Amino acid sequence: MAIRDALLPELEQELATTRSVLSLVPESKTGFRPHPKSWTLGELALHVASVLTWLPMTLRTTEFDLSPPDGPSFVPPKFESAAAMLRAFEHNASAARAALAAASDAELAVPWTLKRRGQTLFTLPRIACVRSFVMNHLIHHRGQLTVYLRLCDVPLPPIYGPTADFTGDQLAAQAAGRG
Repeated sequence: MAIRDALLPELEQELATTRSVLSLVPESKTGFRPHPKSWTLGELALHVASVLTWLPMTLRTTEFDLSPPDGPSFVPPKFESAAAMLRAFEHNASAARAALAAASDAELAVPWTLKRRGQTLFTLPRIACVRSFVMNHLIHHRGQLTVYLRLCDVPLPPIYGPTADFTGDQLAAQAAGRG
């Protein structure tokens, strides 16, 4: 089995779960910040929607410098609205899915390097970057986002099972088409 064929179903599951969480971001709460050092809800949601841009970039390059010595630093996109964030997520999800679907095992084995100011932070096979710095990164920040949403009294959907807002019985009824 090709590596991409093993990863694509996992990516699809995480995309569906992420979509369900991002769709709950209330426009009226996007300025919420749980701590002065934390991102706002809107900034975090846009970061979650944007993490996927790293997948195609990782597969078409062999390195990326966050702050190149001879050029401008990477600047993350600015939050505009919940609707724009969801559109960005859908666009980024489509591009990530297509890039992974087209990747061969040989391409996934190519070393990829992350730098800052010309200094190497790490070099890993592309597949490790896809798993760690895209998929795990997405899951990590999605988890943070669910905490923000909970603090804003937004009912949380199931992620890997029931939540306080969706019980096992409700999930079973939903799966059976009764709810």
